[in-house]
Amino acid sequence: MDLYFSPLACSMATRIAFYEAGYEANYLEVDAKTKRVEADGTDFFSVNPLGLVPTLRIDDGTILTENAAILQYVAEQFPDAGIGARAGIERARLQQWLCFIGTELHKGLFVPLLSKTAPAEVKAWTLEKGLSRLDYLDGTLKGREFLLDHFSVADAYLFTVINWTMATPPIDLAKWPHIKVYYDRTRARPSIARALAEEFSLYKAELARHKAAA
Repeated sequence: MDLYFSPLACSMATRIAFYEAGYEANYLEVDAKTKRVEADGTDFFSVNPLGLVPTLRIDDGTILTENAAILQYVAEQFPDAGIGARAGIERARLQQWLCFIGTELHKGLFVPLLSKTAPAEVKAWTLEKGLSRLDYLDGTLKGREFLLDHFSVADAYLFTVINWTMATPPIDLAKWPHIKVYYDRTRARPSIARALAEEFSLYKAELARHKAAA
């Protein structure tokens, strides 16, 4: 399978899932600014008209988009990895967390805060509204190792999003101790440590390219 990704973007969650499954995908880096595939310079919009990562090309050529859908698909392809959920309430809980992370944290909180063009008033309003989401998450993680009763693709996604706090100074994880403990613990997980190290290196290279082209 081909995974189109941008360094440290939400697509890192799928990389983590693949590492958990022991599967070596074909990773195709997409420059976040130019939307060009680094391997061959092709226009990423020809693959995904929205230009968004992650985008997964399955072996039969099918293109799959949207983080929650891709993560659940990967989990189902590698059941022995144990990163999915059983049918019934556990699967509903997995979908619940993927939706919460994707809407309330990823798009609802971090995208506006990370935006270079959003007005200060918008960022202030977003932060005020988003604090209750972090409070809720902090309370949920109290006494819990993972979002479910085991590590799942929801944890891969949550770690990826929480990692963006390094670029959003108004969100200090010290204010949410249970999230901070969760983040520090999951960061040491081999699949996450590997993905983070690799993508951070690629991210620095991407910044250097942009600076040189400016």
